[in-house]
This record gives sequence, structure tokens and C-alpha cells, in this order.
Amino acid sequence: MTTGRRAARRTALFLLYQWDVTGQPLASLHEGAVDEYARSVAEAVAEHAGELDARITAATEGWTADRLGAVERNVLRIAVHELDSEDVPDAVAIDEAVELAKRYASDEAGRLVNGILGRIQRERAA
Repeated sequence: MTTGRRAARRTALFLLYQWDVTGQPLASLHEGAVDEYARSVAEAVAEHAGELDARITAATEGWTADRLGAVERNVLRIAVHELDSEDVPDAVAIDEAVELAKRYASDEAGRLVNGILGRIQRERAA
């Protein structure tokens, strides 16, 4: 099953949100076919959540990743994972993350995500 990357990111976000909130194994959270990109992103993010959270925490001012809402935290995890990959342009990873945050959390969450990812991108480029 193949869907567009935008839909795959949404699926990955839903899986990671459930994983984060329930503590259940990722593989137990979906039924039927899941887009390969969604599955690979969700698995990579879950496997490296600690490292991703440390980078998110370092880029926030006075906040830790575990104090963020589960939606925002997992949107940021997906985006940082995509920023690290070579197959997604930085601008696309950031724009998609902002849209997910705005759609599933709030406009304020979109601004927060944009600021944190901008800081991570600048530090990576330096």
C-alpha cells in the first residue's frame, strides 16, 4: 500500500501518538496494511525517541520534550528524523510538521514547532 508522503506522515503521527500515550508496542497499534514510508518513519522515530527528545529539548528554551503535548512531541520527532534523512528537503520537513501541528493541535503549536525546527536546522547548518 502506497499513499502520498503527507498521508504517510499523518499515519506515522497517529501510530507514534498511540505508542507514546499507551506504551504499547508500535506493531500492535495498527491493523491491516500500513504505508511503507509511514511504518519506516514510525519505527525509526520510536527506536530513536530518546535521542530525538534530547535534540528537541536542547532546541527549546526552558522546556523538555516530555513537557510538550504528545502531538507536538511526535510531530517534532518525525520532523527531526526527516531533517536527518537525505531524502526530504529541510523546508518540506518543516512545512509538513507545522501543518500537522496546526491541524492536530493548534495554531500556537504550529508556531512552536516552526521555531524549534528552525533552531535545529540552523544549528545543523552551522
